Amino acid sequence: MRRITLLGATGSVGSQTADLLRREGGRQAFRMVAVTGGRNIQGLAALAREFGAEIAVTADPALLGALRSALSGSGIEAAAGPEALAEAASRPADWVLSAIIGAAGLVPGMRALEQGATLALANKESLVAAGPLMMATARQHKAQILPVDSEHSAIFQSLGGEDISRVERLILTASGGALRDWPLERLAGASVAEALAHPNWSMGQRITIDSASMFNKALEVIEAREFFGVAPEQIEVIIHRESIIHSMVGFKDGAVMAHLGCADMRHPIGYALHWPERLPLPVERLDLTKLARLSFEAPDEARFPALRLAREVMAVRGQAGAAFNAAKEIALDWFLAGKIGFMDMAAVVEASLSRLGSDCSLHQEARSLEEVLAMDQLARRRAAESAARLSRAG
Repeated sequence: MRRITLLGATGSVGSQTADLLRREGGRQAFRMVAVTGGRNIQGLAALAREFGAEIAVTADPALLGALRSALSGSGIEAAAGPEALAEAASRPADWVLSAIIGAAGLVPGMRALEQGATLALANKESLVAAGPLMMATARQHKAQILPVDSEHSAIFQSLGGEDISRVERLILTASGGALRDWPLERLAGASVAEALAHPNWSMGQRITIDSASMFNKALEVIEAREFFGVAPEQIEVIIHRESIIHSMVGFKDGAVMAHLGCADMRHPIGYALHWPERLPLPVERLDLTKLARLSFEAPDEARFPALRLAREVMAVRGQAGAAFNAAKEIALDWFLAGKIGFMDMAAVVEASLSRLGSDCSLHQEARSLEEVLAMDQLARRRAAESAARLSRAG
């Protein structure tokens, strides 16, 4: 029986993964090793009971008592906190979904690779912050990383066993987010609620705002560079409003392979779950006769400065990715709290990277996970300082 672990089980991707597992037999077909989540204790406990998990872990130590109470009488182990998350990810499993949001997913993802699991990676921040270390760890332990982001899954599928040396360009598509039609001069005043009104996708709060600012796409550009090993100049971003083409691969002979499908995350999740096979999935089938148009446009980097920052990060490489992601997470926290404006997020990240470039050598590759985590913490401090200055100035 295939052993499964769900890291971030109660979020959007985790819940859709559970839906697929449920449809394919649930605990009769899979052995659930661990489920982890955040503050949704009742949802986490319900999933653990439904699938007969060995252990359920909440990221919040203050909620351990509530989790134990919710699991009372089930025989399922309860734990809490970052160390418990890492320990749960270290338990032998065949397939591990990494859907924890942000840098918090880095250590559990690494622990899963260290025990040789197939890691279905929905946590793009891991490769942004520690791409070389993650890829080296996968090779060392004969583990497999499969992309779950719709864009990277589309590229992976479009490659179809092709030699990466035959690739000329990777084309990441972006919806443009909730504010894509706003005049540039209005963006600075966009509220959290306005940034959350995504026209195509139903996602979590943080990733939806990252979509509006294009920070999500900036992370995906860096992730593509790390995962596929291409040069930064081979990666393009285009706005595709309909979200039908999820990404494309251009080859040296001029051919372009595109992955099309309805907007449903169960496709990339299901592909990673069944790979290397293709099995039926409960997703809407694309009716090409009903498509009025497929539109494409170049992103305006004045509207989306995150894309320019991603290029600068890739030029530096080293630990710049870890610093970029950490600063972005802090900037988003401050925007969600109403302390800085929408366009201030990019300003915070840029100021933080500039200060870190002066303080230390971002060019130097991290030799260990501990060095990545140290840079993450330093960048968070610098970003908080930059955000505080902007907040006072505003």
